Amino acid sequence: MNPTVPTAPKPSHAGWWRAATIACLLVIALGLAAGSSMYEQFKAQVSHLQTQVKGTARIKYLAVLLDQKQAPALLATFDPQDRALQLQRLNTVKEGREDSMQLWALAPGVPPRSLGVLDSSGKTHQLRVDEAALAPVTQLAISVEDKGGVAEARGPRLPYLFTGALVQKAL
Repeated sequence: MNPTVPTAPKPSHAGWWRAATIACLLVIALGLAAGSSMYEQFKAQVSHLQTQVKGTARIKYLAVLLDQKQAPALLATFDPQDRALQLQRLNTVKEGREDSMQLWALAPGVPPRSLGVLDSSGKTHQLRVDEAALAPVTQLAISVEDKGGVAEARGPRLPYLFTGALVQKAL
C-alpha cells in the first residue's frame, strides 16, 4: 500500500466569479434606477419651466402717455398671449363724476379708433385688443368724454389729455 499523501483541493474561483457577477448586477441595477429617477426629475423640471414660460408676459407693444407738461401719466403694454392692453396710471389724475377716460388708437391718415373706456376704479386696467388692430397705430391718446365714452363715429373730444407713441418691441 502506498500511502497517499492527502493533496489540498485546488482552489476554486467559481465562488469569487459568482460574487463579482452579483455585485456587478447590483451596481448596474442601481445605476439604471438612478438614471431613471434623474430622467423623471429632468422631465418634471422641463414641464415646470414650460409652464413658467407660458405664464410670463411677453410685451410686444409699449407706450408711455404723457400729459401737457410732458410728465408720464399712463403706461400701456400689450401682451399678444393675453390679447389685452394693460394700462397703468402713473399719476393721480381722475376723471370727474360725469366723465370717462377713453383710449384712442391714432394712425396716419385714418380717423381715431376707440380702444375702450377706462374704469375709474384702480390704478390698472385691461382692455381686450386685437393685435392686428395695433399694427398700423403710431400713437395712443386719452380723451375725457361723457360718462361711458362716446361712439367711435363721433370721435374724441380734443385736445387729448394724454398722448404717447406706440412702439413695437423687438421679440
